[in-house]
Order: sequence, then C-alpha cells, then structure tokens
Amino acid sequence: MTADNKPAIWEMVVVHRMFRRELKLAPGLIRQVPAGDTARAGTLAAHVEEVLEGLHHHHEAEDKLLWPLLLRRVAFEAELVNTMEAQHERVAAHIETLGRLVPAWRASAAPQDGERVAATVELLHGELVVHLDQEEERILPLVSEHVTKEEWDRLAEYGRSHLSKDRLLVQLGALLEDATDWERREFLSLLPLPARVLWSLVGKRQYRKEVVRVRAA
Repeated sequence: MTADNKPAIWEMVVVHRMFRRELKLAPGLIRQVPAGDTARAGTLAAHVEEVLEGLHHHHEAEDKLLWPLLLRRVAFEAELVNTMEAQHERVAAHIETLGRLVPAWRASAAPQDGERVAATVELLHGELVVHLDQEEERILPLVSEHVTKEEWDRLAEYGRSHLSKDRLLVQLGALLEDATDWERREFLSLLPLPARVLWSLVGKRQYRKEVVRVRAA
C-alpha cells in the first residue's frame, strides 16, 4: 500500500479520546444534581444520550464496515476480531440499559435514579476503556497495513451521516478539545473553507458555552 493510500488511523484515536473523557466525567456530574432539579438532570441526560448515540454509531460502523474486512484479509487474527465484536456486545448492553435508566432520571431527578445512571455509566466506561486500549494497540496497526484510505474513510462518513446538523460544531469542539496541535490542524484541514471559517467565528464560542452548560456544578 502506498503512503498516499494509507488510512489516517490517528483520527480514531482522537475520537476515542473524546468518548473516554465524556464518559469519565459524566458520573460525577450526575451525582451532583440536586434532588428534584429536573432542569439540570435534563441537560445532563441530553448530553449523555448524545454521547451514547455517537458511541453506538461509531461501533456500528466498525461492525458493518471494518470487522468483515479484517476477517477476510487477516484471517489469522480472527480471534482478535471476535474479541472486538464481543466487547461491542457488552458495551451495547450497557447502552441499552441506559436507554431505560436515563429517561427515568430525567423525569424524576431523584438521587437514587441518578445513582443508577452514574453507576451504569461507570460500568460502561470500564468496559469501553479496555476495548479502546486493545483496539488502538492491536487493531489499528492491522488497519494501517490491510485497509485502504478509501475503505477507512467510509467509517468516518458513516459516523458523520448520523450526526444532527445543528450539533456539528459542538461535536467538532468535543473532538478537538484534547487533540494535539497537529491533530487539530489536520482535522480542520479536512473541512471546506466555509466550515473552517464558521468554526473560527462561531464554533469555538459555541463549544465553550456547551462545556460550561454541561459541566457546571
């Protein structure tokens, strides 16, 4: 595979960093919500649901587009790919559970309901970190050698196709928050000029407000 046709695997590391951060922060924020404060619970519930939806589509893209490709091309790593799929199933089970718990807490803002959500997010985060670490250590090197840039880009396109258009700048800010200077420049270079201008003029300020709104005690 030529250098020009190499997949940009660093992009997935940046995405993973965002999921690690938000799911680590969420339980503490949830536990700080005063009893009966449904407005604050609603803010955090919407944030958690958005993160979970993004994670679901991120894994769905891998399930549909990446694992079958690797199984065909790197058959000797079938056990590793099967492990990845099993980890996805465990993560999906936690997401499904949260799909029931979060709306109940949103409606009640009861501490006991919030604790159920927080504890389940912690379980999810624990499972996810193990999965992401292993994926970065063992899967991404295989991707670099056996998957083309065009095939890899389809995963990103799949994820973007499920983003709400009015949340694109916020999602971009979430990705860039912990990015290195190089990663930030590379991500922004992928955007058309009007989008880069919009990020500079509107997006940065919009994301700062979002962080304050979500993470305020």
